This record gives sequence, structure tokens and C-alpha cells, in this order.
Amino acid sequence: MHINFDCIHFRGDVPCKPHKEFGYHCEGCPSYEKFSKKILIIKLGAIGDVIRTTPLLRKIKNEFTNAQITWLTYSPDILSKNWVNRILNVSVENIELLKNINFDWLINLDKDPISISLTNSLTAKKKTGYSIDEFGHAKPIATDAETHKWLTGLFDDLNKQNAKHYVQEIFEICGYDFKGEEYILDLQTTDNQWDLNKSKKIIGLNTGCGNRWTSRLWPMEYWIKLAKDLISYGYEVILLGGEQEDEKNKFIQKESGAKYFGYFSLNIFIDLLNQCNTIVTAVTMAMHLAVGLKKNLILFNNIFNKNEFYLYGRGEILEPDFDCDCYFSPTCPNNCMQYLIPERVLEAVKSIQ
Repeated sequence: MHINFDCIHFRGDVPCKPHKEFGYHCEGCPSYEKFSKKILIIKLGAIGDVIRTTPLLRKIKNEFTNAQITWLTYSPDILSKNWVNRILNVSVENIELLKNINFDWLINLDKDPISISLTNSLTAKKKTGYSIDEFGHAKPIATDAETHKWLTGLFDDLNKQNAKHYVQEIFEICGYDFKGEEYILDLQTTDNQWDLNKSKKIIGLNTGCGNRWTSRLWPMEYWIKLAKDLISYGYEVILLGGEQEDEKNKFIQKESGAKYFGYFSLNIFIDLLNQCNTIVTAVTMAMHLAVGLKKNLILFNNIFNKNEFYLYGRGEILEPDFDCDCYFSPTCPNNCMQYLIPERVLEAVKSIQ
């Protein structure tokens, strides 16, 4: 029997969609479409880091319409099955699978041990991004763009001088020009009926920042004041966060009158974010989700180079009015976020509506 192993519909272990819908076999199948390239993207990272890499798919699909794209990641749930043919979580089984595929193009945008080791050990006609040196460190494979991003990760002074945002950097690494390509984020239907007054502008306040960089935390009393002020100006205010912000958000809710619905799974959290017109947040997963949802964004930043973040003309980056030296520091000895006052944030929200 003739089998089209190179067809974009072929599954290998279960019936393909054209067979299930129309009963077609491979020979003479009118739905047969041949893969143009086999491309592997290695971007493990946290959810936000994976989301902000998705604009690259638009360029790849534009150049290679029928490419078979495989993506290896720790965050498979955030990727779109409409854009990625094979989404693989990091596991021994999946790594063994990858070792037995001859790729046309391997793109590794991470510099952690697993990623650089795989770049070295997997088979591909072309490799882009980062591999491993003789001492077990990450090294750029070939281009100036790879070297640029590698060096800004090694030296803080070079990082501070960088004027390129992340999406532009990864596009250049892959040989593309960035022309405003948006994030790719699929919305999944949920059954939630949020108790919100949609006749008002809805402002989401994401009050956390994770455990790694607590230097980014905005004072609790500032969140309370901002929520009160927004409500007084006629906005509907929602408090956002995960489990570790639960007690904080309950307290802010009690003190301010803002709405708080609790913490949720990723899909429901995305649905809640999607109810908002504007989101106020530090550099977090919620920030990247807001960009993906094309929301207005007020972004707090104090420890990173603000040029790294591209908001697609839909937001403003606010930094403390204080010259602090806590660059890439987990904690800040000056608590510099106290110098970003609520009144300034309020005016930013009002101006962006």
C-alpha cells in the first residue's frame, strides 16, 4: 500500500483527518500536501518567554507554507496547534524521538544546558541560535545577531546599552526583519460568567511578580490607592494574580472595593485577562498574555532594560523616579518601586483609554 509519509495530514499511528472525514487512502488522495521543510524550535522557558517567541512562527510559515514545525518546550499548553504541527513537552521519550528525525532547520533560542546539548546532538542541515562549547557553556553558532544577544546576557553594561527588543533580536538571529508581527495566542472557550459591569472600562491590576525577582514588587498600599482612585473615576477594577497573591488580593479587595474572583488555571486566567481593556502589571507572564491578547498595557519596570519590551503601540512602560542600581537584582536595597507613585499610574491608565 502506498503511504504518504511526507504529507502534512499524516499521523503515523492513527487515521488522518482526510481519511476520517472522507475515507481517503494515501494513493490518489486529493488532500495530499507535502511538507516543504522539517523545522524544530527549541524554546523551553517559562510561559511568558514562549509566548513572546511565537511571532517567529508567522515569518516561518510565510517563507515555508507547508513546513512541519516541531516545538520543544516546558510550556506546551500555551502554543497554538494551528501553527505548530508537533508540540512536545521536555521528556526522555520526546528527546529520543527528536534524535531520530533529520531536520532541515533547528532553531535553538535558549542557552540552558538541555537546549545547547540538544543543538549539538540533534541532526539538522542548518542550525541557528546557540550550541555548546568544549567546557559545557552556551556559545553562538555563527552570526553577529546570535553573538549580540549572547553578549548582552553575559555583561550588564552591554545589556543596558541594548536598544533592541526581544522579538527583533530573535528575528535577526533567524535572518528575518521584524515588521510588527504579533504574538500568537489562541483563546479557548470557557463557561465562566464574570460578574463585571461591561458598560465601564475594565482595568486589571496584576499585583504579583513571582518569587525570583521580588525587587519588582509594588507596595501593597499603592495597589489599594490605585484601585480606589480608579473606582472613583468610574472604572471597573479587577485584581489579578496566582495562588501566591491570593491573600494579598483578598486584602486589597477588602480595603479598596475592587473585584477579586480568585486564582485559576491558565485557560481561565487568560479568559479573565481578556475581559479587561487595560492591564497594569510588572514584567510577568500576565504581561506577555496581555500583549498576546492585544490589550492596553501599563508595564512596571525597574530591574530590566526597558528596550527589551515591545508593546505594539498599545501601552506605556513606567519606571521609578529614582536612579537605582538594582539592575537584574532579585531584591532592591532601596525598595525603589516606592518611587513609582500611584498618581502617576492613574494618569497613565486615564491617558491610554
